[in-house]
Amino acid sequence: MKLWSGRFTAELNDIAEEFNDSLPFDRQMYRQDINGSIAHCLMLGKCGIITQAEAETLSVALKAILADIDSGKLEPVGAEDIHSFVENELVSRVGNVGKKLHTARSRNDQVATDIRLYLRDSIDEQTELLKTLVVTLADKAEKEKATAMPAYTHMQKAQPTTLGHYLLAYANMFLRDAERLKDCRKRLNVLPLGSGACASTTFPIDREYTAKLLGFDGITQNSLDGVSDRDFSIEYLSCAVQAMLHLSRINEEFVYWSGEEFGYLILPDAFSTGSSIMPQKKNPDVNELLRGKCGRVVGDLVSMITVMKGLPLAYNKDMQEDKEPLFDATHTISLSLKVFTAFMNAVEFNRAKMNASAAGGHSCATECADYLADKGLPFRAAHEVTGKIVLYCIENGKTLQNLTVDEYKKFSPLFESDILKAVLPQNAIARRKIKGGCAVEEIERQLKVLRNALNNI
Repeated sequence: MKLWSGRFTAELNDIAEEFNDSLPFDRQMYRQDINGSIAHCLMLGKCGIITQAEAETLSVALKAILADIDSGKLEPVGAEDIHSFVENELVSRVGNVGKKLHTARSRNDQVATDIRLYLRDSIDEQTELLKTLVVTLADKAEKEKATAMPAYTHMQKAQPTTLGHYLLAYANMFLRDAERLKDCRKRLNVLPLGSGACASTTFPIDREYTAKLLGFDGITQNSLDGVSDRDFSIEYLSCAVQAMLHLSRINEEFVYWSGEEFGYLILPDAFSTGSSIMPQKKNPDVNELLRGKCGRVVGDLVSMITVMKGLPLAYNKDMQEDKEPLFDATHTISLSLKVFTAFMNAVEFNRAKMNASAAGGHSCATECADYLADKGLPFRAAHEVTGKIVLYCIENGKTLQNLTVDEYKKFSPLFESDILKAVLPQNAIARRKIKGGCAVEEIERQLKVLRNALNNI
């Protein structure tokens, strides 16, 4: 039965009905819809709009419907949306009293409530998944705090750092993602129920009581805004895009690292695939998919913004298109975080290859310039001298580490024998003790700060 059929004399065209119906995707919100309805009927009973006995009858029947869907005994089919399905099923079980459930409520404020409940659950899940990933990265960083590797700029070797330092960079990114979701939750967690279709209701409802039952921090303050607001959805998708972007970036690097040219990373068999024609192949498909999924969630955000950009107040049917991008994004980010955390627990790094590579590309050239600056030469002049030394190394097939002291002195009399130690990657790393640096003791401090921050989320 259509919830709006009284005014109509003809059935909806079959193609139009298929086009109109949202049950195939909004059925995912059945739990939120039923819990919202239970709170609504309890509020109606408290306010005397229906009797306490009727509220109890409705509540018990709704809980039974929820249990039947959870168990698979009841399949949400045969209605235009999840709200219609639940109400029709309720009426079939308790009779006419079931028709009282929708008193003082519109599908407009009902669906706005369901979406907020759904996203709140998703945010809570994903915040925990992000925290678990941060802990995984932090634990791995602690083990690799002394593993030297080159840092890159412009995809060229830049300066020596450590794998621990690198992993903590991403740990901090994912920590911010968790913080953003937590902050987004604050603005999301207000109740629109009671806004009605657009102009509230004449019934003496208690919105604050419903909000308390459903765990909302408060209520929306304007009924037009209450039913038409999807800012929280756009904000959530923006947060999701940030997290997926970080997953994409680290997996972009891992794809490179897994290749023979880098050889920094040993792909776990359980997270790799082979080729149907090339027997030797071991492909980083999981990492590539994680990189690709980012574009999918970016598309979800763009879809949501495009739907909302031209809508007048209050509710418009266009807003039915808000759900599929949200559902797609929530599923994508949750699965992506789970699989990447599992990957990180299984992956191994080639420490010998990383350590050997740390000195490549004349990555300690800045150490040489700093050495001269510490001796009193202005840094810009020290930079120029060091550039000439690098050019000399390139032309003569040498490195900063295997030059002799006499060769260094050809470029400046300020060089002494200690320059040979200054340009060693491990020594360069050890000297970077300032906050934010890559020295082992500084990595240990950063780990403490990170773990303390996690406790506040």
